Formats: sequence, structure tokens, C-alpha cells
Amino acid sequence: MTQIQDDVRSRTFTWADPSVNAASVGQRSGLAMLRAMIDGELPPPPVMKLLGMDRLEVEEGRVVVLMTAQEFHYNPLGTVHGGVIATLLDTATGCAVHSTLPAGVGYTSLDLTTNFLRPVTVASGMLRCEGTVINRGRRTALAEARLTDARGAMIAHATSTCLLFDLP
Repeated sequence: MTQIQDDVRSRTFTWADPSVNAASVGQRSGLAMLRAMIDGELPPPPVMKLLGMDRLEVEEGRVVVLMTAQEFHYNPLGTVHGGVIATLLDTATGCAVHSTLPAGVGYTSLDLTTNFLRPVTVASGMLRCEGTVINRGRRTALAEARLTDARGAMIAHATSTCLLFDLP
């Protein structure tokens, strides 16, 4: 049996203690917490570092997440794994909902319906995922996200329902 070891690559990344963010959950509005992460006052969540999400933009009810497609996102077919794409869509929808919440209110995703429209490779370049809140009630919120490549071509679309709840 032959093992292929040509062109082996490696990757190292670091992240901040996630308990720092967890300690501030509920003490600020969702928008204030997301802006504190953008401003460097709070660290980004470890998943953003793990996947290499480059940047986050936020306003109330709308979030943009930018990520450059990389080889380490690949599945055995030589394209970005659908789970990576789904995570990007879930991040955009969840953060869009989070940006509308007052202090003391949390959320969790109840579902994520994802439609993959075309494959993603490193040639896709910078991915732009825009999440927007469609409707927010007292106990649930509905959001959508659209993922486009560097040329602006739509790659994937998702909708998500989030459960809203009072934090302890």
C-alpha cells in the first residue's frame, strides 16, 4: 500500500478564552456585543478563528461575514465542504438575530434550511455572507442569509428560525 505525502500542508491558529464573551452575554444588547467584538474589546468566537472568517460587519438586523475560501475548507472532492458553508450561513443568520436583541435576551438556532447553488473552491475568492432578519417576534425570529463569491455570484442561501429566551 502506497501513502501519498507530497505537498503536506499545516495550519496553526490561536483563539481567546471563550468564557470572556460568555461572561458578558446578557449584560449588553446583541448589537453592542457584536460591535465590541468588531472593535477588539471582546475577542471573536473561536469558530471564527477556526474557519478563518476574516471580518464581521453589523448593524441592527443585518450582518455581513467575510471569509476567503481556503484549501483547509476542502472536502475529498476538492471543493469547500458543505458544513463550512452551512456554518457561515448559520453565523450570518444567528448574528443578524443577535443584533436585534436587548440585554438579557439570548437566542439559539431551531433550524437552518440551506440551499447550495454552486461549488466553492479557492478560485471563488472572498466569500460574502449577508444575513438579515425577516421577522422578529417575542419568542422566535426568522432570518435569511445569502452567500456570494468574489464576483458576486450566488453560492448558497439559507433561512433560519431562532428561539428567543430570557437569560438567567
